[in-house]
Amino acid sequence: MAKSEINPEDFPSEKDIAQKQPSKATAHKKAAAKQVKDTTAKKAKQVDEEIVDKLLDKNRDLEKQLQAAQDKYLRSQAEIQNIKKHNQQDQAALIKYDGQKLATAILPALDNLQRAISAQEQNQDSNSQSITAGVQMVLKHLQQALAENGIVEIPAAGKKFDPTVHQAVQTVPADDQHPADTIVQVLQAGYQLKDRVIRPSMVVVAQ
Repeated sequence: MAKSEINPEDFPSEKDIAQKQPSKATAHKKAAAKQVKDTTAKKAKQVDEEIVDKLLDKNRDLEKQLQAAQDKYLRSQAEIQNIKKHNQQDQAALIKYDGQKLATAILPALDNLQRAISAQEQNQDSNSQSITAGVQMVLKHLQQALAENGIVEIPAAGKKFDPTVHQAVQTVPADDQHPADTIVQVLQAGYQLKDRVIRPSMVVVAQ
C-alpha cells in the first residue's frame, strides 16, 4: 500500500485557527463600540428633541407676542380714527356755528333798538317819527346781516310754547284768544343760529 501525502490545509495549526476566528477581546471591543455608538445616537436624538421643544416653545411665545402687537395696532388705529372723527365734527361745528360769538355780542344792541322804537312810537310828533324811521332802518339792516349768516329770530308771539326754544318767565290765565300753552307776549326776542339756540325767547304763557 502506497503512503498517502498529508495536506497541511486539512489540519490547520492553532495559529491559523486564531487568525481565522476573532478573539473574545475583539468581539468585546466591537460590542462596546456599538454600545457607545447607540448611546451617542440616543443622546443626540434626545438633544435634538429638546432643541425642537425649545424652538416650539419659542415659536408659541413669538406668536403670542405677534398677536398682542396686532391687537395693540388695531386698537391704536381705532383710536386714531375716533380722534380724526371727533376733530372733523369739531371743525364742522366751528364752521357751522362760526357767527355765534358775534351774534351774542350784537343781540343786546338789537334789543335796545327795539325798545327805542317802542318808546318813540308813543310820541307822534314829526321829529320823533323821523328818528323812529331811522332806528327802524338800522334795526332792519342788522337783522338782515344776521339772517345772511344763518342767525334768525325764533317765532314766538301766538305760537305754542316750546321749552326747547322758549323760556316762560310769566303766566296768565288762558282765554278764548289765548288757549293754554299759547304764548301771549314776547318780553325778549330769542335767536337761533341754524339749529342751535343762541338764546331762548323770554315769553308770557297762557295757562
